[in-house]
This record gives sequence, structure tokens and C-alpha cells, in this order.
Amino acid sequence: MLQPKRRKYRKEFRGKMKGNATSGFEVDFGEYGLKAMGRGWMTARQLEAARKTIAHCTKRQGKIWIRLFPNKPITTKGLGVGMGSGKGDIKEYVAPVIPGKILFEISGVTREIAAESMRLAGHKLPFVTALVQRGEIL
Repeated sequence: MLQPKRRKYRKEFRGKMKGNATSGFEVDFGEYGLKAMGRGWMTARQLEAARKTIAHCTKRQGKIWIRLFPNKPITTKGLGVGMGSGKGDIKEYVAPVIPGKILFEISGVTREIAAESMRLAGHKLPFVTALVQRGEIL
């Protein structure tokens, strides 16, 4: 599962996810991309599930780029632990996603295969997604 090797600080504030993507909103590497139309946290497990789905659907032909990395730690307290007594332990790592961000890119496959693989991968994610093509304005 994807997670950072080292961190300067172990725990982080939750933060805000306002606005739309100002970087990483264009297809830069492949021919087709999966663009986020909603906002939310994408866990490392969801990222891996979507990647596996794309690889399975394309029969591992072509090339896949993952355009985000889960580098934000999310903490939770154990069950039955009372209020106070500090921040909980790290449960998982997530990648904050805002509308317009390209999540995956693919090249070396036909449009039909790319569309189907991205559609199936979108079902694994907690927000609405769309297929975009390189150079296309959406």
C-alpha cells in the first residue's frame, strides 16, 4: 500500500479542500485521463483498487500513470477511549482530491478500452469522475 517513507511530522491537521484544481488538471503523460469531478479524500486502498482495475481491464497493455500520492495521515482514537488524552494514532494515509484533478492517465490502448477501464476504476472511488482526452477542454 502506498504511504510516505518518512515524514517531518507524524500527524497533521485535517485541512480544507476549497476551490478547483490549479495544477494537475491536464492530461500530461498519456492519451486519456480520469478526472475527478467531486472532492474528497482518496485512501491508499481506493487508489490501489482503482489501479488494479485499470490494469486488469487493459490486460496490462499500454502504460498507466498515477498522478497523486496518499501523503496525508488520518488519525482515529480507539473504541471506548474517552474525550481528551491527545490525538489518536495514524489509521491510514489519504490523498486530498479537489474537482479538476487528474487521477490516472493511460496510453497505448484504444479509446473503448480506456473508457471502459476508467469507468470501472471510477466505481472504486468516493466521488464522481470523468474520462478526458489529451488536449480536450472539459
